[in-house]
Amino acid sequence: MEFVTIGLQELPEVKQFYAAITSDLRKNGIDQWDIFYPNRFVMKKDLKNGTLFGIKEENHLIGAIVLDTNESKQYLKLQWEDQTGRPLIIHRLAVHPFHQGKGIGKKLLTFAEEYALEKGHTSIRMDVYSQNPAAVGMYERAGYQIRGSVRFPLRKVPYLCFEKIIQI
Repeated sequence: MEFVTIGLQELPEVKQFYAAITSDLRKNGIDQWDIFYPNRFVMKKDLKNGTLFGIKEENHLIGAIVLDTNESKQYLKLQWEDQTGRPLIIHRLAVHPFHQGKGIGKKLLTFAEEYALEKGHTSIRMDVYSQNPAAVGMYERAGYQIRGSVRFPLRKVPYLCFEKIIQI
Protein backbone atom coordinates (compact mmCIF):
# COMPACT_ATOMS: atom_id res chain seq x y z
CA MET A 1 0.00 0.00 0.00
CA GLU A 2 1.48 3.32 -1.04
CA PHE A 3 0.43 6.99 -0.94
CA VAL A 4 0.80 8.81 -4.24
CA THR A 5 -0.20 12.10 -5.85
CA ILE A 6 -2.71 11.22 -8.55
CA GLY A 7 -1.95 12.81 -11.92
CA LEU A 8 -4.13 14.01 -14.78
CA GLN A 9 -3.31 10.92 -16.84
CA GLU A 10 -5.21 8.89 -14.23
CA LEU A 11 -8.53 10.72 -14.79
CA PRO A 12 -10.28 7.62 -16.23
CA GLU A 13 -9.34 5.57 -13.14
CA VAL A 14 -10.44 8.39 -10.82
CA LYS A 15 -13.80 8.63 -12.59
CA GLN A 16 -14.32 4.87 -12.21
CA PHE A 17 -13.27 5.05 -8.57
CA TYR A 18 -15.79 7.79 -7.71
CA ALA A 19 -18.51 6.09 -9.79
CA ALA A 20 -18.09 2.86 -7.80
CA ILE A 21 -18.33 4.77 -4.53
CA THR A 22 -21.36 6.79 -5.67
CA SER A 23 -23.12 3.59 -6.72
CA ASP A 24 -22.34 1.94 -3.37
CA LEU A 25 -23.55 4.97 -1.40
CA ARG A 26 -26.83 4.98 -3.35
CA LYS A 27 -27.25 1.23 -2.84
CA ASN A 28 -26.98 1.89 0.90
CA GLY A 29 -29.57 4.69 0.82
CA ILE A 30 -27.04 7.53 1.09
CA ASP A 31 -27.63 10.15 -1.60
CA GLN A 32 -24.48 12.09 -0.80
CA TRP A 33 -23.01 11.94 -4.31
CA ASP A 34 -24.73 11.79 -7.68
CA ILE A 35 -24.19 12.49 -11.38
CA PHE A 36 -23.53 16.15 -10.59
CA TYR A 37 -20.95 15.66 -7.85
CA PRO A 38 -18.19 14.79 -7.94
CA ASN A 39 -18.10 15.47 -11.67
CA ARG A 40 -15.25 15.30 -14.18
CA PHE A 41 -14.62 19.07 -13.92
CA VAL A 42 -14.08 18.81 -10.16
CA MET A 43 -11.88 15.73 -10.62
CA LYS A 44 -9.84 17.37 -13.39
CA LYS A 45 -9.26 20.46 -11.25
CA ASP A 46 -8.03 18.30 -8.35
CA LEU A 47 -5.68 16.43 -10.68
CA LYS A 48 -4.35 19.58 -12.37
CA ASN A 49 -3.75 21.23 -8.99
CA GLY A 50 -1.92 18.17 -7.62
CA THR A 51 -4.25 18.02 -4.62
CA LEU A 52 -5.67 14.51 -5.07
CA PHE A 53 -3.72 11.94 -3.09
CA GLY A 54 -4.42 8.25 -3.14
CA ILE A 55 -3.61 4.88 -1.74
CA LYS A 56 -2.87 2.28 -4.35
CA GLU A 57 -2.77 -1.45 -3.93
CA GLU A 58 -1.48 -3.54 -6.81
CA ASN A 59 -1.59 -0.37 -8.94
CA HIS A 60 -5.33 0.17 -8.28
CA LEU A 61 -6.73 3.23 -6.53
CA ILE A 62 -8.41 2.05 -3.34
CA GLY A 63 -8.59 5.27 -1.31
CA ALA A 64 -8.40 8.96 -2.11
CA ILE A 65 -8.40 12.35 -0.43
CA VAL A 66 -8.19 15.93 -1.69
CA LEU A 67 -6.17 18.35 0.44
CA ASP A 68 -6.15 22.08 -0.24
CA THR A 69 -7.02 25.44 1.33
CA ASN A 70 -10.27 26.05 -0.57
CA GLU A 71 -13.01 26.62 1.99
CA SER A 72 -16.66 26.81 1.05
CA LYS A 73 -18.21 30.26 1.47
CA GLN A 74 -20.68 28.46 3.74
CA TYR A 75 -17.86 28.06 6.29
CA LEU A 76 -17.74 31.82 6.98
CA LYS A 77 -20.79 31.67 9.27
CA LEU A 78 -19.33 28.98 11.54
CA GLN A 79 -17.47 29.39 14.84
CA TRP A 80 -14.18 27.66 14.18
CA GLU A 81 -11.73 27.22 17.04
CA ASP A 82 -8.80 28.11 14.77
CA GLN A 83 -9.61 31.75 14.02
CA THR A 84 -6.18 33.06 13.08
CA GLY A 85 -4.28 30.06 11.76
CA ARG A 86 -3.92 28.35 8.43
CA PRO A 87 -6.49 25.56 8.00
CA LEU A 88 -6.13 22.67 5.57
CA ILE A 89 -9.39 21.50 4.01
CA ILE A 90 -10.28 17.88 3.30
CA HIS A 91 -12.54 17.17 0.34
CA ARG A 92 -13.83 13.93 -1.16
CA LEU A 93 -12.21 11.45 1.20
CA ALA A 94 -13.32 8.10 -0.19
CA VAL A 95 -12.54 4.39 0.02
CA HIS A 96 -13.43 1.93 -2.72
CA PRO A 97 -16.35 -0.29 -1.62
CA PHE A 98 -14.23 -3.47 -1.92
CA HIS A 99 -11.75 -2.04 0.59
CA GLN A 100 -14.02 -0.44 3.18
CA GLY A 101 -13.73 -1.58 6.79
CA LYS A 102 -9.97 -2.16 6.51
CA GLY A 103 -8.79 1.06 8.17
CA ILE A 104 -8.02 2.85 4.91
CA GLY A 105 -10.14 5.88 5.82
CA LYS A 106 -8.14 6.21 9.03
CA LYS A 107 -4.89 5.95 7.05
CA LEU A 108 -6.10 8.76 4.78
CA LEU A 109 -6.86 10.93 7.82
CA THR A 110 -3.44 10.19 9.31
CA PHE A 111 -1.87 11.15 5.97
CA ALA A 112 -3.85 14.43 5.99
CA GLU A 113 -2.69 15.24 9.53
CA GLU A 114 0.96 14.52 8.69
CA TYR A 115 0.65 16.57 5.50
CA ALA A 116 -0.89 19.45 7.47
CA LEU A 117 1.98 19.43 9.96
CA GLU A 118 4.58 19.23 7.21
CA LYS A 119 3.03 22.18 5.33
CA GLY A 120 2.57 24.38 8.41
CA HIS A 121 -1.21 24.20 8.73
CA THR A 122 -2.75 24.82 12.14
CA SER A 123 -6.00 22.89 11.75
CA ILE A 124 -7.97 20.63 9.44
CA ARG A 125 -11.56 21.34 8.41
CA MET A 126 -14.11 19.45 6.37
CA ASP A 127 -17.81 19.06 5.80
CA VAL A 128 -19.45 15.65 5.99
CA TYR A 129 -22.84 14.51 4.75
CA SER A 130 -24.90 14.25 7.93
CA GLN A 131 -26.73 11.11 6.74
CA ASN A 132 -23.53 9.10 6.32
CA PRO A 133 -23.12 7.58 9.80
CA ALA A 134 -19.95 5.64 8.95
CA ALA A 135 -18.13 8.78 7.84
CA VAL A 136 -19.41 10.88 10.75
CA GLY A 137 -18.35 8.19 13.22
CA MET A 138 -14.89 7.86 11.68
CA TYR A 139 -14.19 11.58 12.06
CA GLU A 140 -15.49 11.66 15.63
CA ARG A 141 -13.32 8.67 16.58
CA ALA A 142 -10.32 10.43 15.03
CA GLY A 143 -10.79 13.43 17.33
CA TYR A 144 -12.51 15.85 14.96
CA GLN A 145 -15.01 18.20 16.61
CA ILE A 146 -18.33 19.30 15.11
CA ARG A 147 -18.39 23.10 14.72
CA GLY A 148 -21.83 23.41 13.14
CA SER A 149 -23.57 22.53 9.92
CA VAL A 150 -24.07 24.03 6.47
CA ARG A 151 -26.47 23.48 3.62
CA PHE A 152 -25.46 23.28 -0.02
CA PRO A 153 -27.62 23.97 -3.07
CA LEU A 154 -29.47 20.94 -4.45
CA ARG A 155 -28.74 18.92 -1.30
CA LYS A 156 -31.62 17.68 0.85
CA VAL A 157 -29.82 17.41 4.17
CA PRO A 158 -27.19 19.48 5.97
CA TYR A 159 -23.50 18.73 6.12
CA LEU A 160 -21.72 18.63 9.48
CA CYS A 161 -18.57 20.71 9.68
CA PHE A 162 -15.63 19.20 11.55
CA GLU A 163 -12.37 20.69 12.76
CA LYS A 164 -9.24 19.33 14.36
CA ILE A 165 -6.48 21.52 15.73
CA ILE A 166 -3.03 20.35 14.59
CA GLN A 167 -0.28 20.67 17.17
CA ILE A 168 2.84 22.23 15.72
